[in-house]
Amino acid sequence: MKTTTQVNKLHSGVNITFSPEIEKIKVFEMVERCQNGQCDCMSDDTKKKIEKITLNDKENLSLKIEGSTIEKQEIEEALRNSPLLKSMV
Repeated sequence: MKTTTQVNKLHSGVNITFSPEIEKIKVFEMVERCQNGQCDCMSDDTKKKIEKITLNDKENLSLKIEGSTIEKQEIEEALRNSPLLKSMV
């Protein structure tokens, strides 16, 4: 079964809502890699735009990426390129 994520543009960044099939640990690992500079899924230009990453796992697993110039399309591309999420789709 193909998993889905929904990316929504915010005033200063994007919010990603992950489908229930995606394991929480995979998202935690993805965020950790990104914060440590070990992420290969996005360009250096996109990485420089990120000001803050907030993970919300209360109801639906979601990730808020803040940065005033981040575009929805570049985050969608990064998700498609994520080796941790590719194993889930």
